[in-house]
Amino acid sequence: MPTKVIKTTTSTQRALAILDCFSSDTRALTLSEIARRLNQPVSSTHRQIGELVRWGALERHGDNRYRIGLHLWEVGSLAARSTSLREASLPFLGDLYEVTHESAQVAVLDDGAVVYVEHIFGHNATRIIARPGARLPVHATGVGRVLLAHAATEQVNEILQVPLKRYTEFTIVDPTKLRRELAKIRRAGYAISDRQFELVSTSVAAPIRGPGNAVVAALSLIVPCRSSAARRYVPTVLAAAQGVSRTLGAHARFHEA
Repeated sequence: MPTKVIKTTTSTQRALAILDCFSSDTRALTLSEIARRLNQPVSSTHRQIGELVRWGALERHGDNRYRIGLHLWEVGSLAARSTSLREASLPFLGDLYEVTHESAQVAVLDDGAVVYVEHIFGHNATRIIARPGARLPVHATGVGRVLLAHAATEQVNEILQVPLKRYTEFTIVDPTKLRRELAKIRRAGYAISDRQFELVSTSVAAPIRGPGNAVVAALSLIVPCRSSAARRYVPTVLAAAQGVSRTLGAHARFHEA
């Protein structure tokens, strides 16, 4: 991970910079690793981390590594955009899992990526790496493609002007081809993302709408990488997404662009 050069002056900015060192891929860091990422002395980093530990934003474990603390998670779970969405989604995610016994999740679009806000999975379900709070690429995930298909043109252009990372041999990284795929998703009302992010799985995703029928999130089911079999899950996924949409205040009928 590239070194971050800290030019902040306030204690709040310094604390946020420390928390920003952690991610779904980097869940535990030592004091020296944090100081190196921030390009600042170990002594001042230790003092700042101590304050975060006392508040509960960080926790120090027996291996001398720091992890995000429970109190910070408790505060973060109150985020307005995720709270109502999670409450509306959980019953339908539960029903979806009971019917399919596959992992189901809900995500939102944030700063050019998808952030997962809720999920249900089973021990025998298809393996997934998405967890609540995880941030994954928008172009290579089913939920991401659904959200991008319904995003503003300016936002789509901004995301596609940056070179897209290839995760598997099947990942679409050509902007022109991806735009055609997004148009298909808008017309169909759902997306099937086959082995775009991982070779072991296929995502079947549909939009979640809020008041005014605006797309506010996406719901997906992760199934084994057999694209022909994935299509039989489309009606179930659409029904679950529409159920969440009605709970959030969307109209009974949804008009696709």
